[in-house]
Amino acid sequence: MSQILIKDRIPREELLDSGHLACPGCGAPIAMRLVLKALGEKTMVALPACCWSIIAGPWPQSSLRVPLFHSAFETGAAVASGIKAALEMRGDLETTVIAWAGDGGTFDIGLQALSGAAERNEDIIYFCYDNEAYMNTGVQRSSATPWGAWTTTTPAEHPEMRPKKDMLAIMAAHRIPYAASASVAYPDDLVEKVKKAKGIKGTRFIHILSPCPPGWKIADEESIALARLAVRNRVFPLMEVENGERWRFSVDHPGEPVEPYIRRQGRFRHLGDAEIAEIQRAVDERWKSLERRVQHGT
Repeated sequence: MSQILIKDRIPREELLDSGHLACPGCGAPIAMRLVLKALGEKTMVALPACCWSIIAGPWPQSSLRVPLFHSAFETGAAVASGIKAALEMRGDLETTVIAWAGDGGTFDIGLQALSGAAERNEDIIYFCYDNEAYMNTGVQRSSATPWGAWTTTTPAEHPEMRPKKDMLAIMAAHRIPYAASASVAYPDDLVEKVKKAKGIKGTRFIHILSPCPPGWKIADEESIALARLAVRNRVFPLMEVENGERWRFSVDHPGEPVEPYIRRQGRFRHLGDAEIAEIQRAVDERWKSLERRVQHGT
């Protein structure tokens, strides 16, 4: 996208201060900054245990210029639902309530609360910033960790051997009004999806790819380039799903080879040509499945 287009679409207002505690190159503060720009100051954040519990800063300080509620690891969606109910009881129908969790607190530990909120169609927006492992506690695998990846609990001798859980499809299966995937490398696409979600009532889910330089074993300055590659090679397609039925791609995905993306990450350094070919095969098969969903509506 051109700089003019991005400038026109992304609000200037800043609701994330510069004094946060994220690692250099972290995608998570970029994601939060863009989301808050799209939502505006009438926003409340329910924050379960994750990297962002540290990034926000120690109590009573916070790098966010909106109210922030720290919660237990498994309760992000439940706490957000409770905050929304309390606001409605007070007659506040304007404030947007969001849950902001990592992949561990979404794919694994918080899935039951998220599923329950989605089944009830709670009026919240749930954001998962996905760095593909439990990064805050030392890079342990989660069910968002991709096949073949190194983590401290899946070392190079025994790397991750299960495919990444398909959270977008899981949330779409709940028939919620809106679900989408987004990336910090496509800020205009992310902001537009957040704005769209803000205007919808009910449970909305946005899954954001957010690279972690220490966990991915990449240089600090490579985060955005690799996040962009993940979209261009179809490892992380950017999509929208409305009411669990209408699937669509929101950007172009040229289908570049996955090898450059894999080779640039130290967490995949142990993989050979055969393993990379297997990753390419899996990406191609999933893409065909997504194309069928887009064409047939489900």
